[in-house]
Amino acid sequence: MSVLDLGERTRPVDLIFVHANGFNAATYRFLLEPLAGERRVLAPDLRGHGRSTLPAVPAWRRDWHDFREDLVALIDAVDGPPMVLAGHSMGAVAALLAAERRQHRVKSVLMLDPVILPRAASLLMSWPLAGRMARRYPLVAAALRRRTRFKDRKEAIDAYRGRGAFRDWPEQVLADYVSDGFREVDDGVELICAPGWEASNYAAQGHDPWPVLRRMERPVRILKAERGSTCSLGPAQIKGVTVDVVAEGNHFFPMIAPDAAQDALSRTLSSPAQG
Repeated sequence: MSVLDLGERTRPVDLIFVHANGFNAATYRFLLEPLAGERRVLAPDLRGHGRSTLPAVPAWRRDWHDFREDLVALIDAVDGPPMVLAGHSMGAVAALLAAERRQHRVKSVLMLDPVILPRAASLLMSWPLAGRMARRYPLVAAALRRRTRFKDRKEAIDAYRGRGAFRDWPEQVLADYVSDGFREVDDGVELICAPGWEASNYAAQGHDPWPVLRRMERPVRILKAERGSTCSLGPAQIKGVTVDVVAEGNHFFPMIAPDAAQDALSRTLSSPAQG
């Protein structure tokens, strides 16, 4: 596992931040570096993403427990007092799954527009055949059609700029994503997060975060987008889970309008540990 290590390396880890599906740790450098002046931040590349070289085999994959176990191993590898776990989209859920397994090492969890399906859908996706049904989902189909090679990183940036998920992204954030999102090959650059792996992350929803949220003994705060959110959880649905809406934000508000995310991260890091 490759990990972006920001801040003073002689101090304990304050925050582990986990990226969204298809992205990488470098994508969130702009969000995390302002925190690193007084804190130490680890941002891992999940398997199948960025610079990590852990196996990423999509066949028969049903959940995100592989990400959970990788993050548990990262938590176990660092010493120090309880830390904050946070993430965006898929990364937020992966952080939650790991936090529930290591609650004594976790101060709190901050989730930026996490992928939390409606309760009935989460139950359905836990069935063994649900993964095969998910292949018909538009996000899965779109991921499988993703272009994987470009002449160079500049061509990739030009192809992404202002389109699809990257609409309205600042130029530096897009450049940071592409920097660690591609590897050099003989005829140019190749997308590291293979279409089949990205698609499997959309399809493998058998982990069901609802009971995990109920088992959490540490504070959990969710920031959900006002428009097009992937989070179906509302305020006061689960005890100990705070849900706030980012006004006018969409799923990519951490990239497009990061003030709310940066403020939430700062407040979470500054709050006293509980329990």
